[in-house]
Amino acid sequence: MERKKVTSSNIDSIGYDEETNTLEIQFLNGSIYQYFDVPFAVYDELMGADSHGQYLAQHIKGKYRYVKV
Repeated sequence: MERKKVTSSNIDSIGYDEETNTLEIQFLNGSIYQYFDVPFAVYDELMGADSHGQYLAQHIKGKYRYVKV
């Protein structure tokens, strides 16, 4: 999955697969997480958020199934 670099104190890049509604986040420490069944609108809001990390914590973590890749 192709990820886009973002400016964040914690997140390196963010990707999204529209076919599977999978959100992929690579953190600056190198770890990669995939979140499942994430609507495109949530990805879109994440990419447009002033703070990607804050949006992730408030709207994604704990709400969607995930795996550490």
